[in-house]
Amino acid sequence: MVAAAAAATAMGKSQRSSKNSDRLEQEIAENPAANEDVEEASGGDEESQPSDAASLSEDEGSQGSPVDSEEENGDVSDDEDHRSGEESDSSEEEVPSRNTIGDVPLEWYKDEEHIGYDVAGKKIKKQARKDRIESFLAGVDDAKNWRKIYDEYNDEEVELTKEEVKIIGRMLKGKTPHAGVDPYAPYVDWFVWDDKGHPLSNAPEPKRRFVPSKWEQKKVVQYVRAIRKGLIKFDKPKEEPRVYLLWGDDSSAAENKRHGLSYIPAPKPKLAGHEESYNPSVEYIPTQEEINSYQLMYEEDRPKFIPRRFESLRSVPAYEKALKENFDRCLDLYLCPRTRKKRINIDPESLKPKLPSRKDLRPYPRTCYLEYRGHTGPVKTISIDVSGQWMASGSSDGTVRVWEIETSRCLRVWNVGEAIKHISWNPLPELPVLAISAGHDVLILDTGLGNAEEQARIKELLHVEESKPEEDGSTPVVSWVQDDKYDCIRLKHLKAVTTVEWHRKGDYFTTVVPSGDSRAILIHQLSKKHTQNPFKKLHGLPVSAVFHPTRSIFFISTKKNIRVYDLLKQKLVKKLETGVREISSIAIHPGGDNVIVGSKDGKMCWFDMDLSSKSYKTLKTHPKDITNVAFHRSYPLFASCSDDCTAYVFHGMVYSDLNQNPLIVPLEILRGHTSSDGRGVLDCKFHPRQPWLFTAGADSIIKLYCH
Repeated sequence: MVAAAAAATAMGKSQRSSKNSDRLEQEIAENPAANEDVEEASGGDEESQPSDAASLSEDEGSQGSPVDSEEENGDVSDDEDHRSGEESDSSEEEVPSRNTIGDVPLEWYKDEEHIGYDVAGKKIKKQARKDRIESFLAGVDDAKNWRKIYDEYNDEEVELTKEEVKIIGRMLKGKTPHAGVDPYAPYVDWFVWDDKGHPLSNAPEPKRRFVPSKWEQKKVVQYVRAIRKGLIKFDKPKEEPRVYLLWGDDSSAAENKRHGLSYIPAPKPKLAGHEESYNPSVEYIPTQEEINSYQLMYEEDRPKFIPRRFESLRSVPAYEKALKENFDRCLDLYLCPRTRKKRINIDPESLKPKLPSRKDLRPYPRTCYLEYRGHTGPVKTISIDVSGQWMASGSSDGTVRVWEIETSRCLRVWNVGEAIKHISWNPLPELPVLAISAGHDVLILDTGLGNAEEQARIKELLHVEESKPEEDGSTPVVSWVQDDKYDCIRLKHLKAVTTVEWHRKGDYFTTVVPSGDSRAILIHQLSKKHTQNPFKKLHGLPVSAVFHPTRSIFFISTKKNIRVYDLLKQKLVKKLETGVREISSIAIHPGGDNVIVGSKDGKMCWFDMDLSSKSYKTLKTHPKDITNVAFHRSYPLFASCSDDCTAYVFHGMVYSDLNQNPLIVPLEILRGHTSSDGRGVLDCKFHPRQPWLFTAGADSIIKLYCH
């Protein structure tokens, strides 16, 4: 009924199918604010704006988007049209359809260039179809997009007015379409009672009003028989007990229970013992030395009563503290609130979680095995080759070095000239190239470690033709330039680049420019030398951006929260609330359902994507800022490094059973780096195959910790 009402309301604009009406009903149900005030949407706070990022997924197809809506203007009608409109059954004028093909199925025109014919018999050309990204961006930029309905019959978009949306909203709530209609109007008595001397009926009273009813008599007889047979029972009045226990316990007396509440009796005073006897045994009487020692004790530890011995009961004097103790007893009974406390005797050790032994969780990195020396400045970033044979490092001294892991031998050195911010190795083993961020530039550098066939492919891949200027004269987002000095590609950004991360397929990579405003998150395609800017509206300063290890999901972390976008569906999937002061780094579990976040207040948060948008567990590990966090690709290990010159190694087992929570066990604290200018360990990475951990410190040393 609601779908038909939506179509009937929008008939003044164009004919709509039941499919579009269902879509309108769903959108209005999702926008409750539109049902009352019909406020215009603010532009989609929770939705992303990916443009060409959907090309990262396997879905190459595009979906047709509705064309821009055409405004329909109506002229003011004259008096005759107004009178004819009042006589018609419909309160709205019906606009004739632009398409005149009738009830012919639109599937017949699917492969044609037109969708039908107009009144003049001319073909109605199909509008230019937009792909998914263009239609999504057009919908995000238009605040009134939720009020639009796509008319397949006429191939156009129709925008509902505020009044029409109000009518549909009222019908969804079960109200009348028009607010001026009162469904519960007061009853109007049509009969005129004034000056009427006789009632409506002047018939005499019937005899049955004066004779007892025989049906009521039969009903009473039925009740009497039911009471006698016991079918109907009445509650017996409660009898109060005439006697009570004179010497019984107060707690067991029934009359002490107040309205069903448990009665708590007053504590009994302590009864007199052997030491209070007037003629106690000799062992209860203290010596003079013991009495003198009582004076040296604290008042709360001093005995309240010192036993004395008398020959007879007549010789016992009056108790000097009797009045004070009775007064204190009365105060305790009057002022002390008595509540029943359920005390559970539990061993505190049993409350601790039963964690497995560290010996059972081996192997994990414990001792320093190798040191890689050669940099003259703090080593800010390291990256491990997917084969596990090579390691690349970048330092603030402006050099990039490639090391052989097992021998700590330096193979290549490139002097870029600027401080290296981040370095990342391509995840494809047949494509040994490095992505380096230094200043405003990103370098795609050939390491020269592949065979002849791979080097020929890399040389062809890293060749850039001269870029042509934009047709509209605007400045490109990123300039792809051939760098002859290092025989590489240089991507020139407008501002400084902080991080570079590769996609799992090795063709795409993303860069983060925190001060880039609308160009802060960029996605680049190496094979086509193309740059995309899908996220033009960011809620906060970005810190890092990473791809999902297995699916087409993109993570963007700002200083306060993490936004998860689905590149295939082109929308925001989840927003993770960290609750920390400022995010410094993130890492994705190889399974893709768990995320760890490091912060600058020393806290590390573990998120379970299937569980909640809030952290499953928050670990307060480091006293200083956490610089980086990392997961191992194959072992259940994760680590964090900090400016306190330490790296923490944890066991993090994620089970396939969704009902079982992840097991997090702290394993080892790795030390060895020295502080420099208040900085400690700047980066940490796991070996892709072995349970080894690499740490890069501000003391210009890279350490390898093994099991």
